[in-house]
Amino acid sequence: MDCKNTIIDFCNSIGIDTLGFIRCRVFEELRPYLLERKLDKLENEFEEKDVEKRVNPFLYMKEGKTIISIAFPYSYDDIISSEEGFSKYTWGSDYHKVVSKYLEQICNFINSIGGRAIYFVDNNALPERYIAKLSGIGFIGKNNMLITQKYGSYVFLGEIITDLYFEEDKALENGCGDCNICAKQCPTKAVSSSHSNICLSYITQKKHIEDFWFSKLNGRLFGCDSCQRLCPYNESVIKSNINLFKPNDYMINPNLLELVYIDNKNFNAKYKLTSCGWRGKAILQRNALIYLMSKKVENIDFRKINSPYVMDYYNRLLNYFKL
Repeated sequence: MDCKNTIIDFCNSIGIDTLGFIRCRVFEELRPYLLERKLDKLENEFEEKDVEKRVNPFLYMKEGKTIISIAFPYSYDDIISSEEGFSKYTWGSDYHKVVSKYLEQICNFINSIGGRAIYFVDNNALPERYIAKLSGIGFIGKNNMLITQKYGSYVFLGEIITDLYFEEDKALENGCGDCNICAKQCPTKAVSSSHSNICLSYITQKKHIEDFWFSKLNGRLFGCDSCQRLCPYNESVIKSNINLFKPNDYMINPNLLELVYIDNKNFNAKYKLTSCGWRGKAILQRNALIYLMSKKVENIDFRKINSPYVMDYYNRLLNYFKL
């Protein structure tokens, strides 16, 4: 039995058609860069500090022989995200849960044909975009996004480590060429500087941000799509067939005052179910407040803000925008 094609056929049967295989090995070639980043104190608050966990998949499965990289498309319709509001990837259901369900099915199938497998969706420190590039499902663009031929950069990534051995797929050549649209569109020049810590997507998710960023976010509530919006590879992408990624209207057209005043009940009923919910309601409240106060909206009732954390930003914003 050709196990590799059997797994590919199974993935196709559940609607997944973009996957690749590489040998499970230690990614020694990445170690110098990661150690240099650590020495230069460039690691951000979301990065794993233990470099070994970032390069050594055997820490997750000692007997691993193959890593399967899988892309899950999330662009469900032709709506183009704007500069203001939520990033397109957050519009549907929480991808951590959606992708996990697919990966669990695939792992169960691998188990049924005599293998052992474990899966990951953002719950490990391995370099998922690098693994995806090596497996041939896409290339890493100048904006550091994984770009696939069929779905552009509008994909989530998941990985499976298995103790079954499969022939490796070949990495794709970089397809950006002389195009620099993403670098020109990047509002902080994070793309051209390769300095991820000034990427506005990261800034919107940080627990604490400096006053400097208040006038830079320009309405971004969570994430930033500037480097993806005009990418030629995203112009005619195939739409996602995953129904759970269908956008919620309250994510496309957010009610900013509702967000500023939101309580736990309403947050859990709406935003916690999306891909930005893991960050908690205070971060979304803060970003909505920055948006409104940067527009000098006057009908904000601070008495309805119950979070000391958000109130601290309210007072700082009053001073920053001289309201």
